Amino acid sequence: MSENISTNKFGSALQDFRAARRKADLEQVMALLTGKSTDLLSYEEVRKKLHARNLAPRGLQDIPLDAIVGSVGRYTDFTRTFLPKHSDDEARWARVFMVNSSMSGLPPIEVYQVGTAYFVKDGNHRVSVARQMNATYIQAYVTEVQTKIPITPDTDVEELLLKADYVNFLDHTHIDELRPEANLTVTLPGQYDKLKEHIDVHRYFMGIDEQRDITYEESVIHWYDVVYMPVVEIIRERGLLRDFSNRTEVDLYIWIMEHRVELENILGWEIDPERVALHLASKFSKRPERLVSRMSSTLLDAVTPESLESGPRPGEWRETQTDSDENTLLFTDILVSVSGEEPDWQALEQAIIISKRENGRLYGLHVVPENAQKESQNALAIQQRFDQRCQDANVPGNLVIEAGSVSNTICDRSRWVDLAVVKLNYPPASQPIARLGSGFRSLIHRCPRPILAVPHKAQALGSALLAYDGSPKSREGLFIAAYIAGSWGIPLVVLTVMESDRKPQERLLEAETYLTSHNTRARYIEHNAPVPEAILETADKYKSDLIIMGGYGFTPLLDAIMGSAVDQVLRESHHPILICR
Repeated sequence: MSENISTNKFGSALQDFRAARRKADLEQVMALLTGKSTDLLSYEEVRKKLHARNLAPRGLQDIPLDAIVGSVGRYTDFTRTFLPKHSDDEARWARVFMVNSSMSGLPPIEVYQVGTAYFVKDGNHRVSVARQMNATYIQAYVTEVQTKIPITPDTDVEELLLKADYVNFLDHTHIDELRPEANLTVTLPGQYDKLKEHIDVHRYFMGIDEQRDITYEESVIHWYDVVYMPVVEIIRERGLLRDFSNRTEVDLYIWIMEHRVELENILGWEIDPERVALHLASKFSKRPERLVSRMSSTLLDAVTPESLESGPRPGEWRETQTDSDENTLLFTDILVSVSGEEPDWQALEQAIIISKRENGRLYGLHVVPENAQKESQNALAIQQRFDQRCQDANVPGNLVIEAGSVSNTICDRSRWVDLAVVKLNYPPASQPIARLGSGFRSLIHRCPRPILAVPHKAQALGSALLAYDGSPKSREGLFIAAYIAGSWGIPLVVLTVMESDRKPQERLLEAETYLTSHNTRARYIEHNAPVPEAILETADKYKSDLIIMGGYGFTPLLDAIMGSAVDQVLRESHHPILICR
């Protein structure tokens, strides 16, 4: 009788084994369809890749079955969920199943622990049976294997290779010892070779700068502190991991630095990493608001003529500024358009004056109609004169020559700077049709940065007038005026004109409250003349050689039809006009 019972139990165990085999075959078919491996990890391969050395016995423990991810010697015999792969194993599997179902049960297995994952040293069939019987834990004698980079039960082969690369990188650089807080994990293969290359290049230039041999340890520390971490701080401050949630800080650092090189090769200018980071987020982020913004912009560009494009919303440019430090300079990168005509060099002179105040860099731009003219004698002469003038003024400058539309090229390139300085040769006309065709008016509407229009000779910018009406763009002017008056230490006059909708005292109180909060003093003036006349008269009366005002208040078409105070000030002012977005 007992022999029949035993035979029946063995037959039942064989049926369970065959059911497990069918599941294993199904898992492997799904793996082919999904591309996701169902293989167990090889302990020896993991140990070698992670440079595991030290062993520490941890005694008998209950360990979770789903945390067992590999085996020492039988990693090809079972799937990742420990389903049997081979039918010739059925007798042994069935006997283990029968013992596990008996009163005596099975002895504990033996495992190696790496991080929070386990590898079976002895007891693979016991693990397979226990999982088939829907157990969640199993008793095991645990030996911990210590590594620099632990793994988890979710680690797959691809991730293991990345971790192995990380271990090699740590062994090569010792950055985990030099900077213990460093977390340089990546999600893509080949990233650590790029980091090594960055360190090697940094070491090379450190040697040139310091005129001595730089130890590798020095270069690793200096690269991490001076190159890597400032970019990571940008990533954190701008919340870029929200834009690219499936990437790490190292992934984004490498992407930013590579994209920076690409842009600098295209533009011929040195580009700040923060601008590169923001550009990547605006172009490639999958966040819903960024997707909607890109789609809307693309649709508008497709159906709207350039002369009727409104450009960025008011204040958008200011969001790109770093305002965490009150000592941050606002206009460190300045674009200056140079046509080559003798009066137009005054724009460069004006830009030099600002650059000296801001300790900034000049990005010269000379636009020619055709590519063939980029190497002409005239273009080369302009290049030489620009370089010489910057050298004489002891101001860093770099001029590029590009073919295309002047207005479009200035708009495209101004996104990489803080301010665009342009000689005002052709201000918007007084007639509506002529205004609509004005290139300078289109530039003001579309340019993503403030524009300094230089109508005549460069000015010392020793005092400023802010025309303030409480509109969004004039509030941007208020922001800039507070900065200029405070940082440059020049007197400021705030003008508001009496209009029917609001009392001038209310607008002046707004301005005074803001300026006072920024420790800026000003003279506050009310005027009841038409806006353009009031601005020009007040500038003359108080000897203000810089006028700060908001840009156009309506859409390009409405402004062209109705006219604007901006147009009249541009036509009649003898002083530079800083037009704010």
